Amino acid sequence: MVSSLEGATLFSAEYAAIARQALVPEQCALVVIDIQQKLLPPIFHKDELVRNSQLLIRAASILKIPALISTQYAKGLGATVPEIASLLPGTEPIDKHMFSCFASDEFCSLLKRVPGNRNTLLLCGMESHICAAQTALGALRDGYLVHVASDAVSSRTEWNWKIGLDRMRAAGAVISSTEMMIYELMQSSSSAAFKELLPHLKS
Repeated sequence: MVSSLEGATLFSAEYAAIARQALVPEQCALVVIDIQQKLLPPIFHKDELVRNSQLLIRAASILKIPALISTQYAKGLGATVPEIASLLPGTEPIDKHMFSCFASDEFCSLLKRVPGNRNTLLLCGMESHICAAQTALGALRDGYLVHVASDAVSSRTEWNWKIGLDRMRAAGAVISSTEMMIYELMQSSSSAAFKELLPHLKS
């Protein structure tokens, strides 16, 4: 029988091994979760969430990382906000009623059809403690590596934003930040991709 201390040590070692793995653009897909017109107004630090999600989408576009967008009951909660939708003009949002994207057959089918070996999901959106957390947990159960941009997810309250991040970290998701992800994916300040994105990072 493994003691709680031994279990914690084993988890820490496993988590550290996952966190050490470098992000590789060719292995990543970006999932933009439920940034919708009627959901956004009460969100904690909503402007930061939108700006950082935009940065991740721009970086994904430059690096040819496929992006998937979800909405939660768009008929009642509105479409994806224009600031996000305008950056992904060819991407149709996957509308769902379940909170986890992985409870949507349409989402799972689309993700499986994405070309290449996309074993790492980069998550942004809302809410941290509901749809983002349940999507992260579903992805982890399906064997994906998950990185969450902590400053590009949020909830209606600061407490739920933080507790959502804690739950995802405890489950094995790597809790990161927008710039941390982007700079790791870009690798070098001399790359053409980084130079293309730089004006947006400075703004």
